[in-house]
Amino acid sequence: QVLLVESGGGLVQTGGSLRLSCVASGSILSIYDMRWHRQLPGKQRELVASITNRGGSNYAIAVKDRFTISRDNAKNTVYLQMDSLKPEDTGVYYCNMKVRTIRSFSASEYWGQGTQVTVSS
Repeated sequence: QVLLVESGGGLVQTGGSLRLSCVASGSILSIYDMRWHRQLPGKQRELVASITNRGGSNYAIAVKDRFTISRDNAKNTVYLQMDSLKPEDTGVYYCNMKVRTIRSFSASEYWGQGTQVTVSS
């Protein structure tokens, strides 16, 4: 199995920045897509950003031009740089990766347990 652990969440003032990290560990052969999701209070979980194994990225319209997703394949890590944070960004952020494990024939989706981001007004 694969374990994903997020870090970097916390409390920040409006207009501030945070950098989230998510590292994967386990019997990993290859990691394909890496993604960040968030769950805002009272809302369904939503996709925030994604990045392919080729480096192509996509963003939710609400965070476009403020957030940047990146990956470090050597460290099995995905990052989310969050700038110009707003109170409406407050919520739990989850990483998710499509991973092929050693001796498996296909890739599966794995999820972290989430990290809290709070933006004060």
